[in-house]
Amino acid sequence: MSGTNYANAVGAVRAMESSLLSRNDIDQLIAARTNADLQAMLASKKNTDTPQNTLQQVWELIQNYAPDCEELKILLYRNDFHNLKAVIKAMIHNRDPKLYYIDPSNVSIDELKEAVSKKEYDILPVYMRETAAQAYKLVTETLDGQLSDMLIDKACLEAMKKSADELGNGFMQEYAKLIADCADIKTAYRSCLMKKTLPFIEKALCGCGKIDREDLARAAAEGTDTLFAYLENTSFSDGAALLKSSPAQFEKWCDDIITEHAESARMTAFGIEPLAAYFIAKEAEIKDIRILTVCKESGTDNDTITERMRKLYV
Repeated sequence: MSGTNYANAVGAVRAMESSLLSRNDIDQLIAARTNADLQAMLASKKNTDTPQNTLQQVWELIQNYAPDCEELKILLYRNDFHNLKAVIKAMIHNRDPKLYYIDPSNVSIDELKEAVSKKEYDILPVYMRETAAQAYKLVTETLDGQLSDMLIDKACLEAMKKSADELGNGFMQEYAKLIADCADIKTAYRSCLMKKTLPFIEKALCGCGKIDREDLARAAAEGTDTLFAYLENTSFSDGAALLKSSPAQFEKWCDDIITEHAESARMTAFGIEPLAAYFIAKEAEIKDIRILTVCKESGTDNDTITERMRKLYV
């Protein structure tokens, strides 16, 4: 489907953007004294979706406008590969994978269970067939769940980049690179703390973004001081400064740069970019509502809640 054929979808999404929570809305919600007050305030906002509007519902809405758009499916790859990990672990430990399954996804829980249990990996999308086979074989032969998880996480990032490159959509290519770089930095930092060797770190990093994998691995192998010194000379210097003091703040920063990338779709009149941006915006909004709910339940002070809020699209 050509970009111009999404004109109606873009128009509908532009109309829906007006229902997104604003910074002022969030400030009012933060001021709620209790979780009950918070929920009442959310319900009273006539122009906003309630917490019951899940990402699954948002995805179904977008799919109604662009049911055959392969580019948009890349937004769900991380859920797909997370669910693959969940199914493999559940089978090994004789548990119900539905307890760990995340929606929305491109691949249903039943498809994943059938593929792994029967070793019929051809029923899975091409981008995860080989990974599913390798991960299951690895964990059953070595009983090393961490190594299997590392394989799957890396394969996910590689699949995102490969699909984005093959489809040739610049917005999704940049999205995949940002996700990959943030993931590699987090992996490098954890490897530092665990004093992992250079060969291990090189194997763990995907190198699918803008940061050079070899340089990042060498810096991480030398320790956190060297890692931070290296990152200070990259476009991720602001995030690295936060990572020094708070991994949680770095996680927030990563979410925020994805939202900032989504904002680049504001000037796009045609194409899938506004649809992808709307999904990313709802993802951030729903995450903020979830954080707000947990914080109000635990009695967290308003200043701390404010620090944890993700950047919004509007």
